Amino acid sequence: MFSEDFLKQADRAESLQQSPFFKIGGTPVLKITEDQRLFLNTLFEKMIEEQKSDYTFKDELIRNYINLIIHEALKLQPSEVYTPTKNGTARIASVFLELLERQFPIETPASPLKMRTAQDYAQNLNIHVNYLNRAVKEITGKSTTTLISERILTEAKALLQHTDWNISEVASALGFEYPTYFNNFFKKLTGTNPKSLRKSEI
Repeated sequence: MFSEDFLKQADRAESLQQSPFFKIGGTPVLKITEDQRLFLNTLFEKMIEEQKSDYTFKDELIRNYINLIIHEALKLQPSEVYTPTKNGTARIASVFLELLERQFPIETPASPLKMRTAQDYAQNLNIHVNYLNRAVKEITGKSTTTLISERILTEAKALLQHTDWNISEVASALGFEYPTYFNNFFKKLTGTNPKSLRKSEI
């Protein structure tokens, strides 16, 4: 019903970012009572109903239902039956992902993105870039560079849609030396350019 991008449009809700369910090494399994199951079932049924409806703001409403489910899950005690296996590889990947997310949101063009490459993150973590790349690939299934690019792209879309910064300011804020580099990066990943995306949102 929904993708990661769909959830990310929820204005970076702190509960979503801090939820252990979205972090490597978090709590993937929760034990619920019958009453809790019935309540959660109702929320999922509501989402399905809204998805089929013609309500103009149904996406926003569905995101609210998702956030409600997350909050209900946060209140539950983690299941003692499931013990996640933690190792060095998982820890490195987890720290990288948290470090990546910590760079966002970009508040002003005057404080641009500081780390944009796998090498930047490896230096910050005091490990060899090859070790970082292997750990991230093994745990997430994606390369370090891909994850960095995807997160920068997500932020680029948010800045284009929710700020009045010009394209050059957005490019600078995201660490691109020239707007043309940003345009090429954006078009390669989306098939369109930043200006066209902004116009489509008006």
